[in-house]
Amino acid sequence: MGGLLVERRKGAAKISLTPKGENFFSIAERWEALSRETQILQADGSQLSLAISAAESISHFVLPPVYRMLNRHTPSLRLQIRTQHTQEAFDSIERREMDVAFVVREIASPSVTVQPFFAEDMVLLRRVVPGRQADDPVTLEELAAQDEVFVNWNREFQFRHDQWWDPLCPSRVHLETAGLIPTFLTDAKQWAIVPVSIGEHLRRTGDFVLQKLPVAVPARIGFKVTHKFPNPALREPLRILDGYLQNVFGTP
Repeated sequence: MGGLLVERRKGAAKISLTPKGENFFSIAERWEALSRETQILQADGSQLSLAISAAESISHFVLPPVYRMLNRHTPSLRLQIRTQHTQEAFDSIERREMDVAFVVREIASPSVTVQPFFAEDMVLLRRVVPGRQADDPVTLEELAAQDEVFVNWNREFQFRHDQWWDPLCPSRVHLETAGLIPTFLTDAKQWAIVPVSIGEHLRRTGDFVLQKLPVAVPARIGFKVTHKFPNPALREPLRILDGYLQNVFGTP
């Protein structure tokens, strides 16, 4: 490449990318995508392939039934699944590095198609304690801002949330990943607002209870993102995927 891409300082345990290396990284990702398409062509198109990008909370808690169906499909599909934030997912679709993405918010782009594929309610998640039942009424006074374990699910959620709770409360825990909620939701007074898919997953552990929120919070919508002009080889894999989405979520 005519320059240094990575560097490792003396005594350091990790290597890091140089500015030139960071610029080359996106090229390397596109190179990987081209390599994958080349491998498919070398196989005379006999194996279907699908590269899926998904937000962490959707990939781990919403899509597993679809993943299992795709994994059992006959003829077999070669699956690649990557966890990415929304902006990364859109970029991957625009550069044709990934074939389809599942995200939690829309970004305007002239080269992609965005369709909602599911919606789910938001619920209150708290620790199980004696006398606390799922159908118990909950008041705002019970939900102190300093006791919240907060995840910003999307802009609509943030806007409505900040109408009811102080967004500047300094002692609240802010998380970017749903997987860490059980780590921080340890006290009986603590609480979190989560999509029902995540809440049901945690409730099955026996440590948490789901309750109805005392205020209106908009449902979380998941979006499917594809390129407006997909590779013709993707028509069949995407058709198969849409069939399983219809089966699980009832989407057209």
